[in-house]
Amino acid sequence: MHPGNVQEESAAEASPALQDQAHRAGGVNTQSRNVLAFKFGGSSLLGADRMLHAAGLVRAAARTSSVTVVVSAMKGVTDHLLSIARALAEGKLAHARREAELVLDLHLEVLHDLHLAEHHDLRVRRELQLLGRDLLHEVPLHRSVVAGAELFDRLTSFGERLSARLFAAALEKSAVPAVPVASSDFVLTCDTFRDAQPHLEQTKQRGRGVLLPLLEAAIVPVVTGFIGATPDGRITTLGRNSSDFSGAIIAHVVDADELVIWTDVDGIYTANPSESAEARLLHELSYDEAHALAASGAKVLHAKVLPLAAETEMVVWVRNTFNPQARGTRIGSRRSGGNSRAASQNSVSHFSIAARDGGAS
Repeated sequence: MHPGNVQEESAAEASPALQDQAHRAGGVNTQSRNVLAFKFGGSSLLGADRMLHAAGLVRAAARTSSVTVVVSAMKGVTDHLLSIARALAEGKLAHARREAELVLDLHLEVLHDLHLAEHHDLRVRRELQLLGRDLLHEVPLHRSVVAGAELFDRLTSFGERLSARLFAAALEKSAVPAVPVASSDFVLTCDTFRDAQPHLEQTKQRGRGVLLPLLEAAIVPVVTGFIGATPDGRITTLGRNSSDFSGAIIAHVVDADELVIWTDVDGIYTANPSESAEARLLHELSYDEAHALAASGAKVLHAKVLPLAAETEMVVWVRNTFNPQARGTRIGSRRSGGNSRAASQNSVSHFSIAARDGGAS
């Protein structure tokens, strides 16, 4: 999908800081185009301004790399969708309906604030309204609903599906050809609803058929995180806070050299920086060190991200969407120098927090 008559260029394009961060995150390779996966959490996508800022980060990297984007729902949206499911389970149909209408209106407001060209706005508005119609279909006014785990997954999937359409629109406004892609079209999972496990090899085979033609055409796929589907097509989710894992899965599908987790802090710290003056930013971690932190309960990344990254020696970066000039934390094979030794010189129990975006999914 071509951006058409783009009226406004991203202010981020000319930023030397963004060019530098694209280089440090793997966005510059003079020999060949790197393959990057960018994952944006809910805080990074909360509203039109933040979406356009994130689109600038993609645009900077896309000049010299093939970029696939994975998106969470906007911050707070998954909670609204879960409240719909709970209201249906309790027979509070009117409340569920109001919440569903609120979710759709929220996304239509963001679309308005993107100030797209008229023909582009009409197309995206139609896509959002069709999704909204599907959401409202799940919320009847006059009959009871069996609100089981399968319904919870169908309802919560709408957050990422709406977000992907808006972020693809923000990219197109920023002169980056982009299309939304439903991960449920190729992420194959078991039928354990609300905590589905992906079938990685089948997912990779199916996903390459969907994503690689887009990358070869220099189009950025904007893929929904968090969701998949059973072999017979029923929507599943990978569990709460699984969007980082979704990013790793999509990066695995496209054989990404690097996965960049864009969040709302500068990287992984030795302690919660808002609670401890002694908290230090860790610039380098090995896969084993980062996995040990996650396994110990530290909110670093989803515990399944690191084994998948280590399998292919894919570098994982944790970066701050709102402070992109900061280096962030690199997770990968150990390099000489840096402060990767900081992790091994401290007990794992001393590490308490790292990057965690405000996305709920």
